[in-house]
Amino acid sequence: MNVEINGYNICYKITGEGEKTVVILQGWGTDLGVYDSVAATICEEYRVVQFDFPGFGSSDEPREPWDVDAYADFFCEFMKALQIDRATLIGHSYGGRVIIKLATRKDIPFEIANIVLIDSAGVMPKRSAAQKFKIKKYKILKRILNMKFIYALFPEIIDDWRNRQGSADYRNASVMMRQCLVKAVNEDLTPLLCQIKQDTLLVWGDRDTATPIGDAKIMEQLIPNSGLAVLQGCGHFSFLEQPVVFRNIMRAYFQIGVHE
Repeated sequence: MNVEINGYNICYKITGEGEKTVVILQGWGTDLGVYDSVAATICEEYRVVQFDFPGFGSSDEPREPWDVDAYADFFCEFMKALQIDRATLIGHSYGGRVIIKLATRKDIPFEIANIVLIDSAGVMPKRSAAQKFKIKKYKILKRILNMKFIYALFPEIIDDWRNRQGSADYRNASVMMRQCLVKAVNEDLTPLLCQIKQDTLLVWGDRDTATPIGDAKIMEQLIPNSGLAVLQGCGHFSFLEQPVVFRNIMRAYFQIGVHE
């Protein structure tokens, strides 16, 4: 299904017919179908909404570089369009960033019942001296290679160098979405965590290298009403790597089947 939000064509789907609503906010560079298994764990008792953020999946790309707050603004409009006034929010990776922003705003047009953060982003890693030096060197080299006369001399070499820089998410993104990603990763949401009032479940892979388990422990420590479930041997997509364990965690948290 599709809905128009502020001139953007947004792809979404709904499964389940429960009285309570759950909305899944996706990770960077994914499409809503990646989270079908997440929806399947709870849709027998909950109405589950999946959607593609602007610039993700089949939804239109932003017309200007959006930061996390802009994506949070969009989500508020999305909830209005679907007439959802109360929901549990599940966020994976980048989706977790947006949820942290929403949960700490004073005025949003819907109520957040509770939160599930899966391998969530938001905690900025501390950089070592070597990493800081590497970043400084990269910025100097980038400035030099961006000079027109230098690029004119070695266009193919410079283009190849540019294409090999950054994370896989950065390399695979369009020019516009790269700017959005840079805005996101350069913002540390750690100071906001203590302001989250909702009951929060953290689900994490212990071998996650994109958002390390240390980030989960920081969130567990700072979010007042939170608990951490660790999936052994899993990386950044823990819900896909240990689907049975993940399903059991979700069904226990959402109290599905307790009356059976």
